[in-house]
Formats: sequence, C-alpha cells, structure tokens
Amino acid sequence: MKKRCLKVVLLVVSCLLLVGNGVADTLKIGAILSTTGPTAFLGVPEANTLEMMVESINARGGINGQMIELIIKDSAGQKEKTVSYAKQLIEEDKVFAIIGPTRTGSTLAIKTLCEQSKTLLISCASSKMIVDPVAKYVFKTPQNDSLAVRKIFEHMKANGITKIAVAVGGTGFGKMGKMFSLKLAPEYGITVVTSEVYAPNVTDLSSLVAKWKAMQDIQAVINWSIVPAQTILAKNMRQAGWEVPLYLSHGFGNIKYVEVGGKAVEGVIFPAGRLLVADSLADDHPQKAVLVSYKNAYEDKFKEPVSTFGGHAYDALMILKQALETVGSADKDKVRSTIETMTFVGTGGVFKFSAEDHSGLDINAFEMMTVKDGKFVPYSMK
Repeated sequence: MKKRCLKVVLLVVSCLLLVGNGVADTLKIGAILSTTGPTAFLGVPEANTLEMMVESINARGGINGQMIELIIKDSAGQKEKTVSYAKQLIEEDKVFAIIGPTRTGSTLAIKTLCEQSKTLLISCASSKMIVDPVAKYVFKTPQNDSLAVRKIFEHMKANGITKIAVAVGGTGFGKMGKMFSLKLAPEYGITVVTSEVYAPNVTDLSSLVAKWKAMQDIQAVINWSIVPAQTILAKNMRQAGWEVPLYLSHGFGNIKYVEVGGKAVEGVIFPAGRLLVADSLADDHPQKAVLVSYKNAYEDKFKEPVSTFGGHAYDALMILKQALETVGSADKDKVRSTIETMTFVGTGGVFKFSAEDHSGLDINAFEMMTVKDGKFVPYSMK
C-alpha cells in the first residue's frame, strides 16, 4: 500500500507541475476499493488495473489533453469507511467520477449520495439492486447477479437437475444470490429443498454438509459467496465424500480461490465473463482483441494471472474514457448522457447501455466454466 500511495502522490505532483506550466489540466477520478480485508482478492486486481491503465493513458497525453489524477481509497470492504471516503472524494477532492466500490453492500451505501451530488459512480459490484431502480448517475460493469443465477439454472435444467440446496455468505452479495435463487428457480422447474446463510468469517461448514448430505433428494448445491467460505464448503463436501455437483457464483473468477481450494474445487461449475478463457476464443470473437490485450498487459506487469475483478475496473475506466472522448470535454451531464447511449466492447462483455439499463449486459456475457488441473477452462472442455 505504501508503494501505491507513493505512486499516487508522484502522479499528483507531476500533474500539478503540468498545470503550472500551462500544459494540461487534471481530471480527478476517485476509486473506493477493498484492497485489504476479506475481499482483497477482488480489490487488489481492481486497484492494480486502474493504476496500470492510468499510467498508460497519461503516457499517451491523457484524455482530451487532461492528465488523470487517480485517488484510490481502501475501504477494506466496510460500509462505514466507504461512505466516509465517498464524502471526502466528492466534497473535498471534487472528483469527476468514482470507480467502485468493490462490494455490493458498499455500493448500495453510497448510491443515493452519488445520485444526490450528481457524481458519476461506476461500480465494480454485481448486484442488480445497484442499477434497479435506475439512478441517473450510477452505472456498473459486472454482469448482473440475477443473470448469473439464470445461467446456472439453464445449465442445471439441461443436465436434469431439479432439486437443489443453496448456501450463501452473509454479505450483500450473498443475500442477493439467495433471493434470486429462490425467486427464479420455479421458472426452470427447480425446487430449492433447503437454504442457509452462513457468517462471512466461518471456518468450517462440515455440520451443514452432514445435514444436507442426509437429504437424499438434493442433486446439486449452489454456494454463492465472495469470501473464503466458498472454498471451505467445497473442501467439506469432498471430505464428506459428497459428490453432487457444486455450483459457484461469478464471484469465483480469481485463480487465487483455486489455489486456496486446491483439489477440492476441481470440477466446480460457475458462470463468468470470457476474460478467464480469452486465449481459447476464436480470433473473430468481438471481445478477443480487448481481452488478450488487457490480459497480456496485466500479467506482464504484475506477474500474476488476470482475474475478472480487475476486468471490472478496466471496463469502468475505459467506459469513462470513451464517453469523455466522445463529448470532448469533462462535462459531467453530457458524459452521463453519452454513457446511456454507448456500445462498448469490454472484458465483461459487449455493453449496450440505455436510459433504462445502466448495466448494459445480458446473459450472453457469461460462459459456464469449471476447474481442471488447477486452471479455469470452459465447461465444455472439462
């Protein structure tokens, strides 16, 4: 974090020098991300990505002649910190836009604040609640959690699964996963036999596994979480010799979860954007060039595998960049209106925003994936 803060300070100093010489003004963009705490697997790739992209954009002259001044705040995934930092970014730093937060609950905590202050917010969290109901100044880049649930149910239906159990982490993300699972299951002829909410910091779920294993009619399990417990449930199921299919959310899209889960997560099934399997796409796929370019740049710089979470931050910044360049100036109202009419090819899919849809993605943004030999692969290649 010290290195990150130093980078930001140096960037601010260099931008101030440019202003003093009459070369360029600065464009302040804030980011509230969980770079520490239980969701650091999500927030760190987001912060890394923003720093990398801002460095690249500024090296090419910025946006419309303005150098970007990036101000990153670490919320540690806490709502209270998120609200405090949002107020600071809006009232003191007077940022043009905020990217993030990382988590659903944190985003919902500042949605009204950003709307009332007319501050553009492009969230890196997935809940449909962020954009439904629509707030004029609030957008997001991850695919909707409701669509991820539908993608899972489509797969289950195709494989004859009709009775399931649902476990979720006790977070905003987890609770939304449970809500949509219960609501949408009947559309696909699926019955949720039982469901459970567990504490985000739980370290063992073996008693839950034992209880569910005794229910002979359960054909598969959904575990909807972004906390380490998504791998804990997998381990407990394997330890108990319970071999029913385990479905995870699109919050599993960081290979570090696989490294933590080890052999227990081999064969898990989950929906995700195509960034994780970019190299396997056909050369004429509309996302291929963007995905490979971002993947190679990130992995070359940070010496770690790319994740879908870093991709959410990439999409947020590049959506802002495209809108700003289309408008030709940092006119917030015009940029906001422009985003509503944009088509943008990103890491999460091909976005098509509208005044009624501030997510811009449909179910086709997902691929079903699995883990094979410690790597993400398309489910068809398992």
